[in-house]
Amino acid sequence: MFEWILIPEAWIALVTLVALEIVLGIDNIIFISILVGKLPAQQQDKARRIGISLALISRLILLFGIVWIMRLVSPWFTILGNEISGRDLILIGGGLFLLGKSTLEIHDSLEIPELDESGNEQRVSFTSVLLQIAVLDVVFSLDSVITAVGMVQYVSIMVIAIMIAVGVMLLSAASIGSFVDNNPTIKMLALAFLILIGVTLIGEGLSAHIPRGYIYFAMAFSVGVEMLNIQVRRNRASSTMHLHKKIQE
Repeated sequence: MFEWILIPEAWIALVTLVALEIVLGIDNIIFISILVGKLPAQQQDKARRIGISLALISRLILLFGIVWIMRLVSPWFTILGNEISGRDLILIGGGLFLLGKSTLEIHDSLEIPELDESGNEQRVSFTSVLLQIAVLDVVFSLDSVITAVGMVQYVSIMVIAIMIAVGVMLLSAASIGSFVDNNPTIKMLALAFLILIGVTLIGEGLSAHIPRGYIYFAMAFSVGVEMLNIQVRRNRASSTMHLHKKIQE
């Protein structure tokens, strides 16, 4: 099972696969962070841990169901000259779900929050958040596992890489979530990314492959620009406070 330990190329494959799995998990973390942010503060950490645990379970189940996954790649039927497989249907369905959910989240962000009878902002239920996370975990896990299968021939390497990547997700999810919550413009940018990923999933499901490198470069560039904007706003706020103190003195 671990006969690859003495093979240098296998270790290189493991490191590369871990890096790829972490990158592929970024969109999953963003989605979980946005959904969890709609829950009461005392439930957010628990929902975040369960959501990422579901991601790990989904990946491992799909990985050990490798024969089933390979069948999903085979064409099931043809529409307008495009061969559609089970994987394509999952990607198209997941992309549509992501488009719809992201659009609704953007709409909710632009609306005035509705208050309940006690004057508090209305919250979604814990169960509904977990169900939404579980649905998208399957879509993101499918992409992650197919990447692993295409790169490595040892199942044990795939399992180790996926567990390390999910561990990194678990450690970084809270900080990413709080950062997204504390910066509304970052949240809007993240939702725009999810729309972009949704379009990408639909495109891949329809055999219109869009290189992920382009997508992640665009995301990284946009985040870099937004970081500069956040720093500019902080500098202006600090300058304004300093000016007010001088005036008061």
